[in-house]
Amino acid sequence: MAHQPQHGYLLLADISGYTSYLAGVELDHAQGILTDLLEVIVGRLRSLMTIGKLEGDAVFAYVDEAQVGRGETLLELVEATYFDFRDRREAVKRRTTCTCAACRAIPTLDLKFITHHGAYMLQNIAGISELVGSDVNLVHRLLKNHVAERTGWHAYALFTATVLDHLVVPCDPRELHAHTETYEHLGDIMTYSLDLRARYTATSAARRVVIEDADADLIIDEDFSAPPAVVWDWLNDPARRELWMTGTTWSSADRLNGRTGPGARNHCAHGKNEISVETVLDWKPFEYATVKQAPSDKVSITMTQRLIPSADGRCTHLHITLTGNIYNLPRFLARPITRMAMDGDHLRQKFANLVLLVNNQAAGGPAPAIGLNLATSAA
Repeated sequence: MAHQPQHGYLLLADISGYTSYLAGVELDHAQGILTDLLEVIVGRLRSLMTIGKLEGDAVFAYVDEAQVGRGETLLELVEATYFDFRDRREAVKRRTTCTCAACRAIPTLDLKFITHHGAYMLQNIAGISELVGSDVNLVHRLLKNHVAERTGWHAYALFTATVLDHLVVPCDPRELHAHTETYEHLGDIMTYSLDLRARYTATSAARRVVIEDADADLIIDEDFSAPPAVVWDWLNDPARRELWMTGTTWSSADRLNGRTGPGARNHCAHGKNEISVETVLDWKPFEYATVKQAPSDKVSITMTQRLIPSADGRCTHLHITLTGNIYNLPRFLARPITRMAMDGDHLRQKFANLVLLVNNQAAGGPAPAIGLNLATSAA
């Protein structure tokens, strides 16, 4: 039976400046540096996507659209991959004592992304698998674009209009460079590009807000048979949150520049006419998030969720630290009340429900019907 076309997200991560870098440096050192940087890129991308191919100084990856429940997750994956790349590039530069041309020129390397949504088929010839299709060709053609010459950016994420429509993520037009690229046989392609250096600088300068273990009123630990990007999607997609946080209805509210980040808000409806407002205080996709949930002006819960990957990146340990503010009571009084309230809200059991759902998805099974009786071991 012939294979049917699949629909999903196609991504190319390409190290900028590598051709000119390679021309004037020592090959052995240059190859070691490239391998190190490519491993960083692959390590982050494969937490959500399948690596289709390594193409010299580029990585081609894809993921079925059904695997991305929350469109923003893909944008966050692009940014997180760039942040990892920049952090590693700076670390290599700081650590090396070598004065060769390859090591001195490390700062000239940067990273750009091409992202598109379309149809593709997996072709297998002589034991070699490869993605094929017009949309696959388009992603590769888009590497030759006019973003750098029009903007001066060398680190950017280029999105086609098609992929942004499928992600359904509102972006601030002031952050995006809109441009039409034209290719023979493919026609005019509307694209929108984001300056990743600016995003990296802003994120690095942001204030860090986390609840440490010593300050927590309650600590919850859970383990998942899925990588951090998958767990992150389940934690933050409103539709998926309703599956494991039984008895609640979630909706997105305020978004700074159209994206989730510090200052963004979500609404949670539960009980009879009860609305709780969740405000994001700190946000580092796939690593941690700190939120404040306030059912009233005088009662609030602040919670940090840390995602810790296993050594191979295929599993995740979720470490939750939580503290409550109850009518401005002193800590020794607020702590037992917070614990009692969280037990009454079945919080531990809800996260145990999440483990069942995520692990079931990772095993390729259907989503189970979730109820409080599914996680008695979390009591």
